[in-house]
Amino acid sequence: MDFINDGGRISVRELNLPMDLKKLSLRQCRYLCTEIRNILISTVSKTGGHLSSNLGVVELTVAVHRNFDSPDDKIIWDVGHQSYVHKMLTGRLDKFSTLRQENGLSGFPKPEESEHDVYISGHSSTSVSVACGIAEAMRLQNKDNYVVAVIGDGAMTGGLFYEGMNNGGKEPNSNLIVILNDNNMSISKSVGSLGKYLTRLRNTERYLRTKRKVEKNLSHIPIVGMKVAKGIKNAKDSIKSAMFERTMFEDMGYVYLGPVNGHNLSELEQVMHMAKSYHKPVLIHVNTTKGKGYLPAEKNPGEYHGVAKFDAVTGNPEVSVSECYSTVFGKELLNLAEKDDRICAITAAMKYGTGLQFFAERFPERFYDVGIAEQHAVTFAGGLASMGQIPVFAVYSTFLQRSYDQLVHDIAIGGLHIVLGVDRAGIVGEDGETHQGLFDVPMLSTIPNTTIYSPASYAELKLCMKKALYANSGLVAVRYPRGAEEISFNEDFVNTDYTFVKNNSDILLISYGRIYNEIYKAQTLLNSDGIICDRLKLTKIFPLRREMIEEIKNYRKIIFFEESVGMGGISEKIGFMLAESGYCGDYSRIAVEGFVKQAKVRSALEKQGLSCGKIADYVRRKNAET
Repeated sequence: MDFINDGGRISVRELNLPMDLKKLSLRQCRYLCTEIRNILISTVSKTGGHLSSNLGVVELTVAVHRNFDSPDDKIIWDVGHQSYVHKMLTGRLDKFSTLRQENGLSGFPKPEESEHDVYISGHSSTSVSVACGIAEAMRLQNKDNYVVAVIGDGAMTGGLFYEGMNNGGKEPNSNLIVILNDNNMSISKSVGSLGKYLTRLRNTERYLRTKRKVEKNLSHIPIVGMKVAKGIKNAKDSIKSAMFERTMFEDMGYVYLGPVNGHNLSELEQVMHMAKSYHKPVLIHVNTTKGKGYLPAEKNPGEYHGVAKFDAVTGNPEVSVSECYSTVFGKELLNLAEKDDRICAITAAMKYGTGLQFFAERFPERFYDVGIAEQHAVTFAGGLASMGQIPVFAVYSTFLQRSYDQLVHDIAIGGLHIVLGVDRAGIVGEDGETHQGLFDVPMLSTIPNTTIYSPASYAELKLCMKKALYANSGLVAVRYPRGAEEISFNEDFVNTDYTFVKNNSDILLISYGRIYNEIYKAQTLLNSDGIICDRLKLTKIFPLRREMIEEIKNYRKIIFFEESVGMGGISEKIGFMLAESGYCGDYSRIAVEGFVKQAKVRSALEKQGLSCGKIADYVRRKNAET
């Protein structure tokens, strides 16, 4: 196809991507950006996903792929939730409708999916460290390609970013380019002094735009133009050094370029071309608008950060769920805080995701958004606890993993009392491997003097929260799944320890959390086969009580179903305790194996053998064994 003619529009579906991008005019690229935004809105409205962040990086992604040569040049997307446009531009447009679906495209970069996805990501602030490692490997291998790390201002609140920046700035001959996508909005608004610092840098954009215009005009003057421009630059650098503070990025060893308009392709291409010419660490500061081009997302970028299916015309969600575990947790915490001014609430940039918006509105003086900094959140909570406050840190299970050392060193050793609201515990569905909450139980249960609750209903959640706050000391975690409760069992079974349901059977089924509901439904299926089981519902899942082991060791068969990785899980611990007690029966367990790919929660549970149907099938097989 002849791309020389700048007359007509070019559809993204006509292109051989990413190679053909370099053949297009800027005018054609602008048409392309409009089409890409339409595809984003149409697709995410059907699949759910991260919309605002991707709408904000359309021009930036196009400019990156026009100015760098992926996969030889390595492009790393921090967090990775803003990589949808990158996927479209790297040969996956025909599969884009399968985004976040089982056996479809992941919502995050995934090397097994494409050679253009350099490194798997899903958690924040990792890109610069990865880029430093790749840049160093290129140096060792005598390669002269570029490494580009694209990171948002929200991710800059994570400490790993600064560790990576500090290391990257030490290598003066590196082709490392960091692009700061500054949209003044992380999942919850960027907070603290960093946000103010970036605001001050944004105010210099007019100065930089004027500078680029003068340099461009001078370059067109024959013979003397470039000499005059060079002389002005030297004088300007001297004046700038005298009048303006150096940026912290320059102090780290980076050439600082920007801020530039992240929706102006011409400016983006100029600054990227300039960055490539330095052959040393460069930081490009780009200003973008989160949700750009879709009014509902521009007005409410936080609400459209991660969305379920919605009506693309109105922006309204297809299904409105009034309550879920997160909102029940948040409202109950507010209720308890009304009566106790020692209670404080902490989030790591996930106020709405964890249901803490109610607390934040009512008690702003006791609410703390520390940014994407889970390690700091835990140690900060320890500081509050040391002064007699009762801090509650609400955090997704997958992100809690980042703070293991702080939980051990800063909380548990000192016996400080903090409460963790472990949200999204268990399988979360379409976000896939990087977001499944399957490791918090093995992780937390290795820490001495830790208590873990896993309620199976809203009512149990509220009881467990009170227990966690007032009946326990030390580190206490209350873990609960994503979404709304689904209970079939009688509410009379609400307990904060454990509950036996005995039917004079010699088979015992054990579980905790939402999987207990699957066991209850499985019993209904088994009744038709004449297979009756006793059931044990754990609510306080750690530490386990020895007397409970004495109660269960007389069963002929014991089967534990666990929505957690099995290694180090509660089912493994009960197995060890049974063996120590001299149990001679048949003990088996079904737990999650390996990493769980994106799929609907129900499908993932089915594959892991944790749906009511699979549980019934397994019990039938075990019952048939002699």
